[in-house]
Amino acid sequence: MPARALADSSALCTVSPGGHVVLESDAVDPDVFLWDSRDRLIDYAAGQWGNTRAIFAHTLLAEPGTQAMVVACYPSVAHPKFSTGDEDAIGVKIMSGPHRGRYGWVLSSDIHLTHGPGGQSAVNALPKN
Repeated sequence: MPARALADSSALCTVSPGGHVVLESDAVDPDVFLWDSRDRLIDYAAGQWGNTRAIFAHTLLAEPGTQAMVVACYPSVAHPKFSTGDEDAIGVKIMSGPHRGRYGWVLSSDIHLTHGPGGQSAVNALPKN
């Protein structure tokens, strides 16, 4: 098996599609930017963004505690400028609050696990490497 295939198969997202999560950033600023594209999220995390007006043109601000369902996950594609580790880009559908029904992208550090209907957790059975 080629080395690339081995590397790709070892990458595992921290959450699974269909899982239920709660959005919340850090304690200092718990609101979460919900980005309109994965590429813009990745650029922002890397510190590559224009100005505040450009950020607000491409995001919604989700309040802490907003419930969401995971619809996609791309492992370790975001490389935050002020962090040593990579993060997953998580596609979500908002399930509560004023943005209910909207879709967007968040970093894996902005999601917290919960149990949805039937006890389905967003957590993968295997730890992320």
